[in-house]
Amino acid sequence: MRPTDRRDVIVDLVREHERVTVDFLAHQLTTSCETIRRDLTELAARGLIRKFHGGATLPDLAGIGLKAEGSFQARMQENLREKRAIGRRAAALFSPGDTLFIDTGTTTVIFAEELARLSRLTVITNSLSIAQTIARGEGNRAFLLGGEYSDDASENLGTLAVEQVSRFHATYAVLTVGAIEPDGILDYNLNEAEIARAMVSQSRHVTVLADSAKFGRSALFQICPLGAIDRLVVNGAPEGAMAEALRTAEVEVVADGIVKIA
Repeated sequence: MRPTDRRDVIVDLVREHERVTVDFLAHQLTTSCETIRRDLTELAARGLIRKFHGGATLPDLAGIGLKAEGSFQARMQENLREKRAIGRRAAALFSPGDTLFIDTGTTTVIFAEELARLSRLTVITNSLSIAQTIARGEGNRAFLLGGEYSDDASENLGTLAVEQVSRFHATYAVLTVGAIEPDGILDYNLNEAEIARAMVSQSRHVTVLADSAKFGRSALFQICPLGAIDRLVVNGAPEGAMAEALRTAEVEVVADGIVKIA
C-alpha cells in the first residue's frame, strides 16, 4: 500500500473510532508501529488528526475546526469512503494557481484536504475548517467570509457572509448539496443555500460534489437549476430520469472516469 493510501485509511479509521492506538493501526494495516508513528506525525502536521502518546484522535477546534460530536460530525461518518473518493477525484480536476469558492459541507471538508496538496491556490469559503486546511498548503491564500458563526459545522452564515461573497470573483465554485433533482440542486438549510447561490453568481464554472445517495432526495431550498452546473463529481453515475435530466442540461459527470452527458 502506498503511503498516501495508508494515511487515507488511517484518517478514515480515526473518524470511525474517534480514538485509536498505534498498535491497533499497525494491526489493521499490517505494518510496523514505527511506520504508523511517522504517518501520524505527518497527518497531525496537516491537521487531519490529533496525535497523542501512543495513538491519535479526532482533531479539535484548534486543528481544523471540527467537533468530535454533533450533527455535522455525525454526517462526516456517512458514506465516508465514497466521500473520500469523490474528494480525491474532484481535487484532480484543479491546478496550482486556481481560484475557488468552496462552501461548507462534509464532502467539501474532505475535498479541501485533498486540494491542499496543490500550491498557490486562492480559496474563498465560509468554512473555518476549510480555510485552515487550505492555508496550510504551500503558497495558498484562504479568505474566510465573515458572518454569524454556527458552531455545528464551524461556518459563517447570514446576510454579512452573503454580501462578502459579492466582493470576490472566482474561476470556480465547488459546492455540496442536500439533494439533486431533475429540476436542480437543493439544500435543507436556507442560510447555506443563500451562500451557495451567491457563490454560483460570482464564479465562471460550477462543480458540485455529491455521493449517489443525494439523487432522488427532496429538499426545500433550490440553489440553482442543473443548467447552471458545469460538472458533477459523484461516486456512481446516475441512471434513468436523473441521467436524462443531466444529459439535457449538458452537465459533465465525473465518476470512475469522465463522462460527458450531452
